[in-house]
Formats: sequence, structure tokens, C-alpha cells
Amino acid sequence: MTKQKHYVALLAEGSAVPTLLCGHCQSILSRSRLFRNTGDRHQDIECQTIALCSADDCGAVNCCDSAMARIDNPERLFEIAS
Repeated sequence: MTKQKHYVALLAEGSAVPTLLCGHCQSILSRSRLFRNTGDRHQDIECQTIALCSADDCGAVNCCDSAMARIDNPERLFEIAS
């Protein structure tokens, strides 16, 4: 079994709308690929919110907890459409 590497998502500076970036390739993380890390579909990572990078050659799993902690209203990320 291969252990998947996890990255820490970044919060884009100066963006009018909260935008998360992949900690591996710096691509914008789509809100449609942002998930709460609970239930049967959770990743094996100590993180409450994860995002999967959709960049062609990346596909990294990102922990979004520290980036979301910097947003005034992190629940807003789940409400805004991509």
C-alpha cells in the first residue's frame, strides 16, 4: 500500500473572495473539491477540511485547516459556488 503525501493549502493573499491554493503546485483549489474530513469518505489525515487539487499533474490532497483559520467566516467557503 502506498502512503499518499499530504500538503498544507495556502490562502491567496489580497483576494476579494477567499481563495485556497494547493500547497504543492499553487493551483487554485476548486470549492467543488473541498470536503469535510468526516464519515466514510475521510482521508487518513489529521485534518478537519481537505481539498483535492484538480491540476493535471498534481492531484495532491491538501489540509485546509490553517488556511481556513485565517478567513473571517470559513463557512462561507462552503456556500460560494466555484
